[in-house]
Amino acid sequence: MPAPNLPLLARLRDILQLRFTAVFAALPPAALADISPANPVKRLARVAGYAGLRLLGNIFSPINNRDELQGKVWLYVVSANNYDALAFIKEARPDAVLVAGQAKHIGRYNAAVNRLSLRRKLLFYWQFPAAMAGLLRTEGRRAWRFFDFIFYAIGYYEVYRRALRHYQPQAVVFSNDHNDDTRSLLLACRAEGVPTAYVQHASVSANFPPLGFDLSLLEGQDALDKYRLCGPVHGRVELVGMPKADAYLARRNTAPAVRRVGIACNVHDPLPALTATIALLAKELPKLTFTLRPHPSDGRDFEPLRQLVPGLQWSSAREENVFDFLLRQDALVAADTSTHLEATLLNVASVYYRFGTNPLTDDYYGYAARGLVARADTPAELVACLRRYAVSKPADLYRRAVYYNATLGTPDEGRSQPRTLALLHEWLQAPR
Repeated sequence: MPAPNLPLLARLRDILQLRFTAVFAALPPAALADISPANPVKRLARVAGYAGLRLLGNIFSPINNRDELQGKVWLYVVSANNYDALAFIKEARPDAVLVAGQAKHIGRYNAAVNRLSLRRKLLFYWQFPAAMAGLLRTEGRRAWRFFDFIFYAIGYYEVYRRALRHYQPQAVVFSNDHNDDTRSLLLACRAEGVPTAYVQHASVSANFPPLGFDLSLLEGQDALDKYRLCGPVHGRVELVGMPKADAYLARRNTAPAVRRVGIACNVHDPLPALTATIALLAKELPKLTFTLRPHPSDGRDFEPLRQLVPGLQWSSAREENVFDFLLRQDALVAADTSTHLEATLLNVASVYYRFGTNPLTDDYYGYAARGLVARADTPAELVACLRRYAVSKPADLYRRAVYYNATLGTPDEGRSQPRTLALLHEWLQAPR
């Protein structure tokens, strides 16, 4: 049943919910600068570049889809991680197609997804002055600080409603619930009466938007508890474990001691602190091998670090699956990333260590508080923790992840994909 059409301001507040939270506003300046410059002139220049390259560029860019989209089950992706989380559905269902926005960057899978035209998005920018004025009243200074995000979000809802009416998909399956284009499509589906499903692809936080899909397939109790903190839970919810981990759970790390340590970082980790920490670890623990894995969106210059620690090894997140990376490690050091959970599932000893100081993101996913991972608060504590693991690593660390992965220790362990597919099939076949 179609939902009532939301007014413009209510719609944009929903679409941009995460952007207006205190946690997002308090991100490190270096992290924010990469996506939204603090200088308003630079923000305006970024907006102008978006208008020229994306909005006008979309008009002249051809769309040659490899699959027929009419009447299919759409698997909507906004990143390579989303693609990895949903690709098994495409392989199992002939009626499923992978879909993304016209110019959305999907990393190594750019050529593998079908595209939804965004050419008409430009027609809706007459809304921007009213949207900006209204959000300044409701969100105050944050609306001005992130006027670029408001600009980017304009028009998605309208063009996606048009695409849904044209192609009439059976349903849309998501693996992201907080990006502006994702939330726009979700609202468009509600308005057009198109069923929606959600397959969780990474850990969630209590700062996310409320769970608003008709069917939500979550990894475990942790995700459901956090979504309940976000607001009312809409639709049917099932706990299915982690589908993307199925092929790896039987290959858990059995090393009795740590010899190889992976370090995962992203733009939220200040580069000076990251560099100093890695240099210290290499000096204090010379018998251990360290491998740095920057997030795929992390475009910072790591050349000084390469020169400072020439023995440091590297993993490209754009080329190597996170589980393949973890299979080469005995321990992981990282701040706020769901890689901690993936490491623990493989019995890799994981240590939560903050390179930054933002108090609002301290233990963002709650991994340390719930005992999923060890915590080190100072460089000396981190060195001491790894030194202990270099002597002996527990063989049953993975058992700590039961709260996060509903199938762990059950007959369905390692069978999250079949379980997910069965629930999706049952849901799709149900009368509407």
